[in-house]
Amino acid sequence: MKKKILVLFVLIFLTKVEAQTSAFTTIDSLLQKGRYKIALQQLEKLPESFVSNYKIAAIFEAIDNNKKAVLYYEKALSFKDDYATKVKLGKAYQKLKKYKKAISVFEEITKNDSENLLVNYSVGRLYLLTNKPKKAKEIFQELIKKDAENANYSYQLGLAYTMLKKRNLKINSFLDTYKKDDEHIKAIHLLATSFLSLRDRDSANIFIERGLVVNPNHIPLNKLKANKLYRDKRYLDGIRILEKVDSLSPNEMFTQKMLGRSWYKLKNFEEAKKYFKKAKELDQNDHKSYTYLGQIALEEKDFKTAFFQFSMATFTGKDRRDEEYYGLGQVNLETKKIKEAIAMFKSAYQENRANYKALYQMATLSQEYYKDKKIAYKHFNNYVDKFEEKDSLLTNHAKEQLTIIKKYYFQKGEILD
Repeated sequence: MKKKILVLFVLIFLTKVEAQTSAFTTIDSLLQKGRYKIALQQLEKLPESFVSNYKIAAIFEAIDNNKKAVLYYEKALSFKDDYATKVKLGKAYQKLKKYKKAISVFEEITKNDSENLLVNYSVGRLYLLTNKPKKAKEIFQELIKKDAENANYSYQLGLAYTMLKKRNLKINSFLDTYKKDDEHIKAIHLLATSFLSLRDRDSANIFIERGLVVNPNHIPLNKLKANKLYRDKRYLDGIRILEKVDSLSPNEMFTQKMLGRSWYKLKNFEEAKKYFKKAKELDQNDHKSYTYLGQIALEEKDFKTAFFQFSMATFTGKDRRDEEYYGLGQVNLETKKIKEAIAMFKSAYQENRANYKALYQMATLSQEYYKDKKIAYKHFNNYVDKFEEKDSLLTNHAKEQLTIIKKYYFQKGEILD
């Protein structure tokens, strides 16, 4: 009798297994045809198991519902400790930007299997994302030992050294990346910027040009080339690059300002104004757009507009504004408001003690405006002490005026130091 009952249980069990296997086959067929909603309905009718939860999680992962994918992968793991499912759970956490949980899952995997290079690579990148560059460095150094030809390992190591502020090691890692893959655009871009920061423009230009061969539409590299052309005073060539950048990524502040500056250098003030006005619309807190519009108005002898633009620049600007105060000084000088001009040149010099032209203007205008020539003498003397080597013409004039003022007071019986 007992044997009969046992046989009956085995038959029932096998029937259930066969039924589930048949159901999973049907579900797999539905998924192959993209009928995931019907497949989910079928899975929900089945008894909970590792396979049913795994398949539900895989469906949610496929439709980018990573929150539910995590839920069902965790349910699947409650039935069975499965290696592949843990990997998928870690990736789902990573997609949800739950980096600490992803790291925890991946670390558990690598603790038991240090040879899984893909999981180790994911852990290394997650360490970078969670500001743990020392741990990332160790991971990528080990990965390079195991696969010396993988350019991305060297690139990620370079990022770790960047975060650790190890400049030479960073550059060496990016160079190593480039040796392994001379089309690695991210490494090429960072090599260009790294060499620019070292003022090694020749090396930077090599990588800028190489990068633009690999990807002619790479926006950051095109911007670097535009900057180079501007420095080289090749303004029309630079404008062509900037117009290309503007077509790829319209209405960027950098592009509008650089186009404005380039046209300004070419004395095409109408075009320059067009782009500076665009820049001002994009960021009304950027005071330099007002400054350039003020400079244009000053050159066009539109002193009312120049005064307004420079005033807005000094009001809006939070950084050093000596150029803007200097512009206001020029406007007041042109409109014969000498006292106000002196005040503005003084403000310019106070904002930037390296602005020798502002100090020179204070001296020459003080000599013209004030009866007390000692005021001018003080400014000229200060200029010669600090900026004698800056501009020979201004320095010679300052020394001449010091001699004249000294002689003037000597004739009055007073000796100036």
